[in-house]
Amino acid sequence: MIVSNPPWPAGTATAIGSMPGTDAVEAARIVFGELPDLPHLPELPARGVGADLLGRTAALLEALQVEVVPSGYRLTARPGRDQRRAQDLLRADLDAVDQVLQETRLRPERIKIQLAGPWTFAANVELPKGHRMLTDAGALRDLAESQAEGLAQHVGELATRTGARIIVQLDEPSLPAVIAGRLRTPSGLDMVPAVAAPEAQAVLTDLVEAAKKATGSPVIVHCCAPDAPLSVLAGSGADAIALDLTEAATGSSRELDALGELWDSGTTLLMGLVPGAEPTTRPSLREAGAPAMRLVERLGFPRSLLAERAVPTPSCGFASASADWTRQAMKTVVDLGRAFVDPPEDW
Repeated sequence: MIVSNPPWPAGTATAIGSMPGTDAVEAARIVFGELPDLPHLPELPARGVGADLLGRTAALLEALQVEVVPSGYRLTARPGRDQRRAQDLLRADLDAVDQVLQETRLRPERIKIQLAGPWTFAANVELPKGHRMLTDAGALRDLAESQAEGLAQHVGELATRTGARIIVQLDEPSLPAVIAGRLRTPSGLDMVPAVAAPEAQAVLTDLVEAAKKATGSPVIVHCCAPDAPLSVLAGSGADAIALDLTEAATGSSRELDALGELWDSGTTLLMGLVPGAEPTTRPSLREAGAPAMRLVERLGFPRSLLAERAVPTPSCGFASASADWTRQAMKTVVDLGRAFVDPPEDW
């Protein structure tokens, strides 16, 4: 069921998740200082193994163990140092948030957390013999149960530490490749068979529902790929869908119709409007907001819908950005959120 009224105020802005550098405390200071309405638990992939999206997700798993091999992450029979490192990094991130909130005396009403969705995790983590997890139906079932249980514990701990309402974002950058059959087998000579869209939707729906149960809050599904499968994302029951709007807004009439149907259904769009990596020329506020303006005009919606069911974000994460651009981009998305509510005269 879609929650038509999001738990954040009109004009809210947020970011995707990843941050530059290796200092968890400084990252938390930036996030909680710049994004007051919907801050997120930062991810710092520059710290290495265990700190990226897959490592963060592995740290949450219950009764599934992961190790790192030359080809990437792989399931293993017993806990090892790689998964312990991921768990230690996650605890450090939670402690960093505690420290910043104590220093600033901020009491955020809501905090967003991110983890890999089931298809992105299963597409990029190997079974013990080297094949991708998604090729094994039993492993997929085990993953679904493990993610749901681990997510519930993570949500409970962060809510207890902060008193905030927790919003879950499921990141699915690999979902288009899973559905299109663009993933290679271990030999590199063949492709993994495509997963049918109904099956992909059903598996994603299960984790969306588990996240809603754990939080009592709307769930966001994020896919910044230009060919994001909008029908699958919409059918998953997600209350909000995060897209790189600079890609989607220039797509086909079919994509535009799908975006219109999402809004009609009560879904909120998290609109990637500001580059995650610093551009050669920094966009003005009007330039950054132009794709959103074009979208409502092409779909025939009133601009007031942006205030009601749109949240400006960067186009993707800040892992490769400078600290200066990260702050500037966050300020820009916050200003865009305010402009959605109270548009400047030159819009």
